[in-house]
Amino acid sequence: MRKEKDSLGEMVLEDERYYGIQTERARTNFPVSGINESAYPKVIHAVACIKKAAAMANHQIGRLDAETAKAIGRAAEEILEGKMDDQFPVDIFQGGGGTSLNMNVNEVIANRANEWLTGEKGYTSVHPNTHANMAQSTNDVIPSAIHIACYDYIEDLIPILEQLERILERKIKEFEHVVKIGRTCLQDAVPITLGQEFSGYKGFVERNILELREVQKHCLSLPLGGTAIGTGIGVYPGYVEAVYEHLSSITGVPFHQDRNLFDGMQNGDFYLKVSAALRGLASGLSKMASDLRLLSSGPRAGLSEISLPAVQPGSSIMPGKINPVIPEMVMQICFQVYGNDTAIMLAADRGELDLNVWEPLIIKNLSESFEWLTNGIRIFIEKCIKDIKANEKICEENARSSLALSTVIAALFGYEKASGLAKEAYIKGSTIKEIAVEKGILSEQEAHLLLDPFVLTEPEKSSPLFTDYLVEHRMEK
Repeated sequence: MRKEKDSLGEMVLEDERYYGIQTERARTNFPVSGINESAYPKVIHAVACIKKAAAMANHQIGRLDAETAKAIGRAAEEILEGKMDDQFPVDIFQGGGGTSLNMNVNEVIANRANEWLTGEKGYTSVHPNTHANMAQSTNDVIPSAIHIACYDYIEDLIPILEQLERILERKIKEFEHVVKIGRTCLQDAVPITLGQEFSGYKGFVERNILELREVQKHCLSLPLGGTAIGTGIGVYPGYVEAVYEHLSSITGVPFHQDRNLFDGMQNGDFYLKVSAALRGLASGLSKMASDLRLLSSGPRAGLSEISLPAVQPGSSIMPGKINPVIPEMVMQICFQVYGNDTAIMLAADRGELDLNVWEPLIIKNLSESFEWLTNGIRIFIEKCIKDIKANEKICEENARSSLALSTVIAALFGYEKASGLAKEAYIKGSTIKEIAVEKGILSEQEAHLLLDPFVLTEPEKSSPLFTDYLVEHRMEK
């Protein structure tokens, strides 16, 4: 056991723990969710990068001796290597704007640094506040760490989206000749190819990759160096330039200081930008997953235009039933992302005066949205999208029977005639082609050309046919 003290008194701690008295107070103060800071390693690692960079910068400007700076850097590296993952036990729901998180990292680094320098834990050589936290405040460290973590989260998410884009491109080519019925308001519409339908999904993914790249640029601007409220109190000359130089070297990313540190400390609109990008991504993914559920519904009494890979039995009572469990999983992730976005919006809104203190909640919700989307999309690709099959016969039958083919009649003979034709076809259970030929509106050959669903999916083919028909019949007159 070892004894530590802070401004509130003393406490005896198990010596095997690297965290100290302030962390232990926070651990016992906030036993709320069972979700600890350790669940968000990117944020912990970002704080460790800041501590290492700060130690190097303070040594460079003569505020920290080489031995101490080196020991702090080595301790931070062990955090980055995952060797201290079990030393961050504070619940993520914590008061104080992340002070518990910052001090948790400071204490782990200080105790580990002391082990190297003195052979034992304690703060005889390296103090968590005096040395590990030199020229820093929770108020500039934690928002800076969130920016850094978001940059890394986007770096993980974009390759998964690029993989999704490639798989969708493959499906576009695979389905380019599969003609099917389009649907608007869940009602029959004009023909479309399954490849065209999937191209809409790909376009959405491409656009979101670009949007995430734009959001990632905002991650590069940090309030580090602002200390408590943006005035830079406790920061010595040369520190700011040095800390960003070292931070960029450690991370390999060109981070730089906010133009206005007061803005950087007070306002949380950056978090809203990131969360909005994730919410937008979730909305398209949810729509795609929902579409796949509808298109694969059946197999006897639904649309059944595509088949999803069977990954598990779908019922505890109905043998042979297979559910679209992967799209359903994706949709649930998306619903939760919407909820996380609402929490982030409220947390950003409730920043008061010179600081936003709700950043632990922001950490939780941003991190979870990133991780769940990244993991969910990977599963969506591997266990669903890449092995989707088209039920071509059903697709073609639906396309040829669509009453929306009367749109062709409307283009050639006017809306009123087409409307009457569609109504008659519906009552008789016939196709538009059959009624048009029966009534002598089109010849068999003309109907075969003008009402071919596949031709109608390509304007460059259908438009000349319409023009030729009109010209030919006007000539006859």
